[in-house]
Amino acid sequence: MATTNNQGIVIKTTGSSYIVKTTDNCLYPCFIKGNFRIKGIKTTNPIAIGDKVEFMFDKKNEYGLITKIFERKNYIIRKATKLSKQTHIIASNLDEVFLIVCACLPKTSTMFIDRFLVTANAYNVPATIVLNKIDIYQKQDKDYAQELIDIYHKIGYKCISISAKDNIGIESIKQEMKDKVVLFAGNSGVGKSTLINVLCPDAKLKTEEVSQSHLTGKHTTTFAQMIELDDIHIIDTPGIKSFGMVDFKKEELALYFPEMKSLLKDCKYYNCTHTHEPHCAIKQAVEEGIISEERYKNYLKMLDCDDMSE
Repeated sequence: MATTNNQGIVIKTTGSSYIVKTTDNCLYPCFIKGNFRIKGIKTTNPIAIGDKVEFMFDKKNEYGLITKIFERKNYIIRKATKLSKQTHIIASNLDEVFLIVCACLPKTSTMFIDRFLVTANAYNVPATIVLNKIDIYQKQDKDYAQELIDIYHKIGYKCISISAKDNIGIESIKQEMKDKVVLFAGNSGVGKSTLINVLCPDAKLKTEEVSQSHLTGKHTTTFAQMIELDDIHIIDTPGIKSFGMVDFKKEELALYFPEMKSLLKDCKYYNCTHTHEPHCAIKQAVEEGIISEERYKNYLKMLDCDDMSE
């Protein structure tokens, strides 16, 4: 190993250390060099899973020192915690994100889905909605799942229904992932780790049953990593209990609702907020059932927040 600069992709992050994979498939433990962390980077993690980086080895060739991050083609970012003003980059350089949701145990809200989809849209990450655990759905759960499919398929999102436990719909997932780097995201407990174990048995990720008393999931993934199998590249990250949006201007929010964006030109006022103005094409589309009332309500809730990351 030499002390000259090398290039690779971050495939694992564990706090302050990283595993970087080079083009010749070698893995190296790396750290951030010197004051790199504070140079204009306002996130809790200046380096994210999926980042393409440049690094040099220390004098003893024991580990790498990351000296440069190459420009990201896209990324998914969220507010670090509910009370924090900092942000956290979940992953970067993605071909697609699979938003794993459930109709029960735990039930994924449309607000969570819409916050995530708005962010993915804003940062140019294509998204697919994966409804997991269909093997345990009761009638009301099936009705809710169908409601989600009706809402999101109509506006252009792919919706795939699966059961990781019973191996239902797995081939559809594999076909969608072929030759892509895909982020798996969702609430804690929706079955991301179980699904990854089915797709990549060698991953052997820890899984845990959802609490029956609280109907919430527990974090079984504690760090971010990229799992590779042939032409499948999965980025697995810890489950998300809430999704805080960042860096959004309220007047631009409607641009990230695809069903609204296509109608913006039809509003009478160029600065229409789609809340109270007359001759608003968005409100009219809601009244006519063209735009989902549920999505519109979530838009209003996001718009009404003093801090849109709430």
